[in-house]
Amino acid sequence: MSATDRTPYVIQTTDIAKEYVMGTEHIHALRSVSIDIKRGEYVAFMGPSGSGKSTLMNIVGCLDTPSHGQYILNGQDVSRMSDNQLAEVRNKEIGFVFQTFNLLPRSTSLENVALPLIYAGLSKRERTERALEALRSVGLADRAGHRPNELSGGQRQRVAIARALVNTPSVLLADEPTGALDSKTSYEIMALFEALYAKGNTIIMVTHEEDIAHYAHRIVRLRDGLIETDEPNHNVTQPAVSSLAV
Repeated sequence: MSATDRTPYVIQTTDIAKEYVMGTEHIHALRSVSIDIKRGEYVAFMGPSGSGKSTLMNIVGCLDTPSHGQYILNGQDVSRMSDNQLAEVRNKEIGFVFQTFNLLPRSTSLENVALPLIYAGLSKRERTERALEALRSVGLADRAGHRPNELSGGQRQRVAIARALVNTPSVLLADEPTGALDSKTSYEIMALFEALYAKGNTIIMVTHEEDIAHYAHRIVRLRDGLIETDEPNHNVTQPAVSSLAV
């Protein structure tokens, strides 16, 4: 039996802390954070600037390692992995969606979405098939040959979401995913996230916007490097039905 069969949790952190040394000053970005996230949950990390939410996102996303404590991701202890090991885990386990999309400007939607599959060692035919399917899942198969400057902001974010999903990751990690979008487009992206959640995807969204956080089904609030509250959201904002939803 594999680790993933034994536990319902995809993320388990125990007393993780992160300290930075700046000259003679020690900055405690995270102090002692323990959190368990089950497969298929939709969670928002919230908090003001300096609360530790971005540091927690970086650790959960294997972009950084904790100074203390343990982090188990999908049955693997990633707390003390090397940079190369973390890079491999990131490519297999984490799908990232960023506020600024982070698309390659000279590449088509299809090429942008297929990029993680190159690192995974898939053939060109397999990459093309899976990238097209991912674009289809976000309603953008007809924009496969378009470059980012030929797409709207909402379309660019959907390409970024397709790229995040193409490797069928354990976790979809979205950092301020609506920060660069207008209100109408933000609601469309939230409708897409809700549809992905309904299909069983595990979603962690980092946001400072209260209205966006309320689309999630669980809200974790951080302050001064600690979890202030961690509660189910009993008043989930229901996104308007959108043709973008998968």
